[in-house]
Amino acid sequence: MDDSLEMLGLAEAHGGSVAPECRRFNDDGRIPNSPLPTLLFRSHGVAGALDREAIAARFERLFCANGWQPSWRGGVYDYHHYHSIAHEAFGVLSGRGRLRLGGERGEDFTLEVGDVLVLPAGTGHCHLEASEDFLLLAAYPEDQRQLDLIGADPEAHDAAVARIAQVSLPPRDPLGGDSARWWG
Repeated sequence: MDDSLEMLGLAEAHGGSVAPECRRFNDDGRIPNSPLPTLLFRSHGVAGALDREAIAARFERLFCANGWQPSWRGGVYDYHHYHSIAHEAFGVLSGRGRLRLGGERGEDFTLEVGDVLVLPAGTGHCHLEASEDFLLLAAYPEDQRQLDLIGADPEAHDAAVARIAQVSLPPRDPLGGDSARWWG
């Protein structure tokens, strides 16, 4: 049995993953956001024996096992943007960072090592500040391998809204829970 949830501080006593914080953001005419909630799974603390590479390996296995393909490691752009053809998940591999979600009038969130953030297609996100060692692993549902990058642009808004409505819902969240539980 894989103990990744436990080692990443994302397991509940009953064996499933921690319940996420769920946030919805309004369409502001520039960033459409999503009627689906953004999910933030907060880690209770990563096992001390795990270094950044071990954390990355655990996230990669966990995400792959649940139909989310790891794609890249890095940070978040420092301007408001979103993706209209894919949902996006981040696993925090190291450090601490603060992002604004939902566009310019959105809400700020601090992410720390072990946390997982799931952005439904259309959700605005922007890097505000981070420690020097802040590093994310990004993953996307198996059927959403392509990614677009759209800034806060009212001219692109309506076409993006139409694309967002066509994005399929993955069967599971990146931690193995039934997506319909959060997005149904």
